[in-house]
Amino acid sequence: MPFRSLETADLAGKRVLVRVDLNVPMADDVITDDTRLRAVLPTIRYLSTKGARTILLAHFDRPKGKRVPAMSLAPIAEPLSALLEQPVLFADDCIGEPAYRVVSKLENGGVALMENLRFHPGEEANDPAFVTELAAFGDLYVNDAFSAAHRAHASTEGLARLLPAYPGLSMQRELEALDAALGNPQRPVMGIVGGAKVSTKLDLLNNLVRKLQYLAIGGGMANTFRFAQGYDIAASLCEKDLADTARQILDSAKAAGCHILLPTDVVVAKDLKPGAATRTVELSQTAGGLEPDDKIFDVGPNSLAQLIDAMSESKTLIWNGPLGVFEVPPFDAATVAAAKHAAKLATAGKLIAVAGGGDTVGALNHAGVAAELTFVSTAGGAFLEWMEGKVLPGVEALQV
Repeated sequence: MPFRSLETADLAGKRVLVRVDLNVPMADDVITDDTRLRAVLPTIRYLSTKGARTILLAHFDRPKGKRVPAMSLAPIAEPLSALLEQPVLFADDCIGEPAYRVVSKLENGGVALMENLRFHPGEEANDPAFVTELAAFGDLYVNDAFSAAHRAHASTEGLARLLPAYPGLSMQRELEALDAALGNPQRPVMGIVGGAKVSTKLDLLNNLVRKLQYLAIGGGMANTFRFAQGYDIAASLCEKDLADTARQILDSAKAAGCHILLPTDVVVAKDLKPGAATRTVELSQTAGGLEPDDKIFDVGPNSLAQLIDAMSESKTLIWNGPLGVFEVPPFDAATVAAAKHAAKLATAGKLIAVAGGGDTVGALNHAGVAAELTFVSTAGGAFLEWMEGKVLPGVEALQV
């Protein structure tokens, strides 16, 4: 993907509009997790050292085009200033006189944070008039918010069409990691897809079976596939109405040469609770293995061994979703073991391991190995849409 490199830009004295993701969890105006703040520090620091005047654009929550005081970005300015170890000015609006007044005070190397973009309906509508008002304060545009790149909003798509546009350092790192995972990967490529329901990941599965050599399916969604093949899954979570769809995905995988790995043995219990009495059972197409009230909550050791063997043979891994109900031990066993093996291979330089989306980050943190994988995306919806093969407007707009 051809992009301008920020390193080639003449930044000294330039006003640089930077789209960042500051949609952090808050409680009583106090940030409870500053991961997203830390993610934007490299780009802001780079711009400051080059003498740019950095103007941060961001949203918070969903005010739906109206000014909602509880959704102000004002409480973000001080914590961001502390992390940057330099002042961050705050403007009470992202356009008009309040924004102009603050931007005019910026010196070379200075940083300002504009108020919530979504206080204006023109942001989510990608209204050209609103884009023009935002662009009036900038000479260059930088997008460092991959997590918002799947939205064609004024600050993610419109500005990139109006000003010279660059990916930020975090955005560039994410794009390079994703390209290494699915764009131009080292083969064989393996995918792990888990989660509760097939219905939420149809586009994902249909895209991946055309691109992977191995695809391991876990979580509750594996039950739907096994049910479609005639296996007894007892009282386990299952979307029985998607049996035909599951069979179609399996047929597509076979035609594309993608080897699907489904559980052959499972860990069951009567109830989902910590320390529940469990049994490991071989799945069978005849009744007798599972009792009628058994529920599948994790994949078994034989299935895990098969997955780990395939991972060891692969050069690239892309992971979305846990293998079992990892939040409730002992049903975290397979997810933790697989995560640790992926981390071991990645650390040894034998595997490019890219993961992201929803519960995946939580599962990898639970396993204590998130930092050891090649790249872990916190972008959520944008990461999932990229895995589904969809065009991301905020990324497409940066291409030259």
